[in-house]
Parts: sequence; structure tokens; C-alpha cells
Amino acid sequence: MNLSQFKNSLAKPKPPAGLAPALTALWWAAKDEWEKAHNIVMDEAGKDCAWVHAYLHRVEGDLDNARYWYRRAQRPVASDPFAAEWDAIAEILLEEHR
Repeated sequence: MNLSQFKNSLAKPKPPAGLAPALTALWWAAKDEWEKAHNIVMDEAGKDCAWVHAYLHRVEGDLDNARYWYRRAQRPVASDPFAAEWDAIAEILLEEHR
């Protein structure tokens, strides 16, 4: 799945089957379902989920918590607009999970 297909899937009520947890959380985040997204990444290990977790806390406005999760993800703290960061995360994770 590429970024365009992933974005097109947002028109559906549920995420595509077989997505990695980080991508599923990112999908729910795009649907303004912060809690669903957060619940997915909150208990997952790994850098991908940590990166989405960081993004979610940045969106929430909890920058201290976001910085912690960016460090766990080994990613720089983002300062791009949220939509640009969402696209960047999605594109990279989709490529990694092909």
C-alpha cells in the first residue's frame, strides 16, 4: 500500500486489515480518534509505535511527553505542520512494512 491508497482508505469506517499497529494508530489519528490511536500505541513496543505516540502527544499539545516519545523513537522532535508530519510518518512506515 502506498500513501495515496492509505489516505483513500480513510473514507472507510475501519482501517485496512493487516496494518502494523503504528499504521493503524496513525489511521485512527487521521480520523480524529485520538483515544483509539493512543490506546493502540500506548502498550506497544518498538520505534514505530513510539514515533506515532510522539506525534499524538504533539497534536495533544503535551510537548514534554512528545519529546520523550521522539527520543524513544530515535527521531528528531518535529516542528512541521501536523499534516506534513502525519504524511512523513505514514510514508516511511508504509515503505518499511511492504
